[in-house]
Amino acid sequence: MTGMTVFPFLYMVSASLMSFQEATGVPPAMLPAHARWSNFGEALHAAPFARYAANTVIVSGLSTVGTLATTILAAFALVRLRFRFKRLLTGMMVALLMVPYEILVFTNYRTIAQLGLLDTYAALILPSLASVFYILYLCQYLTAIPDTYYKAAIVNGCGDLEYIWRIMIPMSRSALFTMALLLFISGWNSFLWPILVTNTTDMRLVGNGLSAFVTESGTAVQLQMAASTIIVLPILILYAVFHRRIIEGVHVNGIKR
Repeated sequence: MTGMTVFPFLYMVSASLMSFQEATGVPPAMLPAHARWSNFGEALHAAPFARYAANTVIVSGLSTVGTLATTILAAFALVRLRFRFKRLLTGMMVALLMVPYEILVFTNYRTIAQLGLLDTYAALILPSLASVFYILYLCQYLTAIPDTYYKAAIVNGCGDLEYIWRIMIPMSRSALFTMALLLFISGWNSFLWPILVTNTTDMRLVGNGLSAFVTESGTAVQLQMAASTIIVLPILILYAVFHRRIIEGVHVNGIKR
């Protein structure tokens, strides 16, 4: 099973180093006779992938920070504060998880278009600044933190924001780190929303840029594979370095007692 999962990636890397004849031959070659590292330079020269990557880092980074901020505040309110209809609100948020993303896309697009924000960073970032899934995930994590910490902080004159910054965030760093990584990876891999709200080459993200490059490069399979490798490699490195932290954040529910 592992071999079946890894093989497409390994072949992508191998094909990125092949000549055109090797990449399109029948039967296909598994390894290049001579590694053609120049394919990467040609792919970068054929399309502005540096610009696509910069756009993606900006959008993914700001979306991640914004989502973390709204998630922390919302989860704190749902877990620690007392207010009317809290259970009803939580139930409605759970129900929202069953709404397909495709249904929300057109409503969001109409809103962004009416605001005149198409083909801007705002259009790419604003709809992703809150996530019901991560709010509920962090709520589940925070319920394992004893309520006595919050009560003791209030007794000692600590306000809600100070409690969040000095106590809640440090105690939830494992979950927050996992959320940040998954949000950034999700932003890096986003495709449908960016292709709807961007019209110019300068605003493309890596996923849309690669899709356009595949169309524009025609039969240059080796260059398409080289471009795919350039785009996928940063995320694979990120996951390889932090995969243990991701697994820990998913499996560890709250603090150890």
